[in-house]
Amino acid sequence: MSNNQRKSGGSRKGGADREFEQRVIDIARVTRVMKGGKRMRFRACVAIGDQKGKCGIGLAKGADVTIAINKAVNQAKKNLIIIPIIKNTIPHRMYIKEKSAKILLKPAPMGTGIKAGGAVRAVLEIAGVPNIVAKILGCNNKVNNVKALLSGLNSFVVNDRVKVEKRKQDKKNNAEQNGKQMEKSQTGKTIKKEEKKEVK
Repeated sequence: MSNNQRKSGGSRKGGADREFEQRVIDIARVTRVMKGGKRMRFRACVAIGDQKGKCGIGLAKGADVTIAINKAVNQAKKNLIIIPIIKNTIPHRMYIKEKSAKILLKPAPMGTGIKAGGAVRAVLEIAGVPNIVAKILGCNNKVNNVKALLSGLNSFVVNDRVKVEKRKQDKKNNAEQNGKQMEKSQTGKTIKKEEKKEVK
């Protein structure tokens, strides 16, 4: 295998890894009592998202911090959910209760941004929810709050009208992206033509 092929293969793998943004939610040192003494390991909770409505979380242990984070990222990729984003916010208000975690999610108008704290804000940022108001009402455990948040985001009730609006919004976004690509291609062609004229 030549050096160019190796380089190209590595770039493809790096592009796949850059598809999702990673955010470490919590790292804890855990010990397990064995026959010969205590065995120390690390537990990592990692959230990943593409900032387009897709996100997931993973919780894993490892002998090293990097090993635990890599395991958590691989687990998060298997537990991805898609959040329905309507009019740049969530479809409706929701109260989530899971174990000791209690979270309130409310839709927000354009320009509000993400009003949330702690681990909830980190997940909403990488998930790509533009406008939302969230409040942690229960415990301060980051892992429980993140699990409760994802269970709530995965259980939105979306009716037919909201689905139609989402399709219209997706078509509009695709049309805008295609228009930007056309403008870039046209500007590139004009620049090439001007360069040819200058050469002549």
